[in-house]
Amino acid sequence: MKAYLLKEAGGVENLVLSEIEKPAIKADEVLVETKAISINPVDVKVRPHEAVLNMILGTEERPVILGWDISGTVAEVGADVTDFAVGDQVFGMVNFPGHGKAYAEYVASPASQLAQIPEGTTFEEAAATTLAALTALQVLTGRVKAGDRVLIHAGSGGVGHFAIQMAKNIGAHVITTSSAKNREFCMALGADEHIDYREQKFEEVLADIDFVLDGMGGQVLEDSLKVVKSGGKIVSLPTHTFPEELQAEADKLNVALEFVMVTSNGDDMNTLKGMLEAGILKPHVSVTFPFEQLADAHLQIESGRTVGKAIVTL
Repeated sequence: MKAYLLKEAGGVENLVLSEIEKPAIKADEVLVETKAISINPVDVKVRPHEAVLNMILGTEERPVILGWDISGTVAEVGADVTDFAVGDQVFGMVNFPGHGKAYAEYVASPASQLAQIPEGTTFEEAAATTLAALTALQVLTGRVKAGDRVLIHAGSGGVGHFAIQMAKNIGAHVITTSSAKNREFCMALGADEHIDYREQKFEEVLADIDFVLDGMGGQVLEDSLKVVKSGGKIVSLPTHTFPEELQAEADKLNVALEFVMVTSNGDDMNTLKGMLEAGILKPHVSVTFPFEQLADAHLQIESGRTVGKAIVTL
């Protein structure tokens, strides 16, 4: 089969399309013939850095196959698998954090991390509704309730566009930031208010926020602390450890700071399946690339200008 091998960290030129053996599956796994792959910011962040690669993948072995988000058709089932059969259409985030090996024509996945693709959902849409959607789901569940004032930064991005829809479905009042050109997109997703981050400083116009989803870090995280009310929460996706001064200020204001890393979870995938079926979630695929141009998908994500999701098709 064909797969992209990364022999060492570096630029997109280090992603080398190669011919390798099809993976063998364990008793609790299924072999998926890949139809679509989702590319995420984490993909492009780990690729250039050996230390980050080792941390996320949990291995120092090389070469590695990057990627976690797939949709496709079950080609083989392990001896202990009862939930899936050959021919089933499935989607999921494979072994994250860990070595997902998704940039390949065939992917071995634990059956417990997959869900059936609902009728009417394309392979591209299913692949889009994986890491980014799981992140939004796992962050919002138990932290946001009906009536909360919720601020979602970068609402037009992968995680953001799912988080707007989920928070609105919970019954929250949703405020989001993006550039002006993506305002209508964010409002159509269900946002109640939109702030053009280039023209307005959100920290000067907002107050009494119950929950902030921060996908940016840095100054955006610092400024978010200024708008959250006592007892509120901020989840920062890129900030693993919070600076001492920022943590001290948060403690003084009685605001909880939290880092959340998404994890593979089949129950959550089935929750997403239900949301797709009910029309609660509508994944937005703004650009697709053929498998032979996967490096271009990395460059697209690196641009920081992707609306919704970028997908690679096989």
